[in-house]
Amino acid sequence: MTLPPSPFRRRILLAVAMTVLVVGVGGYALRDRIPFGLRLGVAEPAQATTVPEPEKARGVTVSVVAAAPREVVERLPVTGTLAAREEIMVGPEIDGYRITEILVEEGDRVAKGAVLARLSRDTLEALLAQNTANAAKAQAAIAQQKAALEQANAQHIEAQAAVERARTLIKTGATSQEVLDQRERAVRVASAQVTAAEETVTAAEADAAQIKANRDELEVRLARTEIKAPEAGIVSARAARIGAIVLSANTEPLFRIVKDGAIDLDAEVPESALPRMKPGLPVAVTPAGFTAPLAATVRLVGANVDPATRLARVAVALPDDPRLRPGAYARGDIELARHTGLALPLSAVQFDKDGAFVLAVDGDTVRRREVKTGLMGEGYVEIAEGVKEGDSVVARAAGFLRDGDRVSPVPLQGNPNAAKGGV
Repeated sequence: MTLPPSPFRRRILLAVAMTVLVVGVGGYALRDRIPFGLRLGVAEPAQATTVPEPEKARGVTVSVVAAAPREVVERLPVTGTLAAREEIMVGPEIDGYRITEILVEEGDRVAKGAVLARLSRDTLEALLAQNTANAAKAQAAIAQQKAALEQANAQHIEAQAAVERARTLIKTGATSQEVLDQRERAVRVASAQVTAAEETVTAAEADAAQIKANRDELEVRLARTEIKAPEAGIVSARAARIGAIVLSANTEPLFRIVKDGAIDLDAEVPESALPRMKPGLPVAVTPAGFTAPLAATVRLVGANVDPATRLARVAVALPDDPRLRPGAYARGDIELARHTGLALPLSAVQFDKDGAFVLAVDGDTVRRREVKTGLMGEGYVEIAEGVKEGDSVVARAAGFLRDGDRVSPVPLQGNPNAAKGGV
């Protein structure tokens, strides 16, 4: 008789059944992954493996730029200080007078002849009044002496007439020689009196002239109590003070005036640039604090070069601008030349002992080309000879590239001379 299976035996049988199932499924899966020949113990023929051919070797990637027409402006940067083109020193023309009034301040623009300050006039006005009295007295003296002259002339005429009558009477015996001699002596006395009266009138007129000259001097001195601007311009400094006694011997002027308000940029340039420097060249000047440059021109090129610094002075005339102040710092760009022609970026041109050259790209090959350069400015170089318009050139000609090297050219982005569509 068969006994029913116990729970323990049922668990053992279930575990064995699950193990057989897993082994069977795994073997079936493994059989599907093993080649049929191997499952039979026979090796299958090897399948051909396709290996791609190596790609054609490519050169280093370089940026290229095309030679194109461009206006090249060559500029020389300079720095310097703003200075008055001509500064006028205004001082007193008379000594020993006190300043009573000041009419201008620093920065004021004045016209020619404008009164800057006034000096005390009391003493001069008193002298002028005295001179006026002396002049009146002199005129009276002249009138008196002229009257005396007229009287002397009348007496002289009367004496001459008496002589003539005596000469007529002496012929008829109506008078004596003694009377004639007496009347002739009277004529000589009257003539001497006329001469003396004439000299007295001349002396009186000389005194009047001297008084007039004194008056003219006093009027000039009175006029000089008003210190005036000799030329139009801008008051750049004021040393005058109310109550101060002015002396012409003082070294410090009462006022300084920038004539016509003209201000220059006083700069220095290297001696190598002097042959190309000339008056009239345009200059863009930016004084300290300015947000935009001022259009100026070269006014003066110095005749001497400092042997220590090898620099020469250049004066740049600035336009009239109330913001300009002498002594301020400024920088400028002098335009030496301007020309339109084929140009390349400065980075594309290399220099050696034989001169300048570029690395032109012909297809995918680098070719060295000797070039003749022109103006240089704003990051570009004018190419006078060696390349044609549209020729592609390595934009940044690194030293590792040589004539004949293979490259993969790529147009330089963001450059107006970039080659369009590659090489």
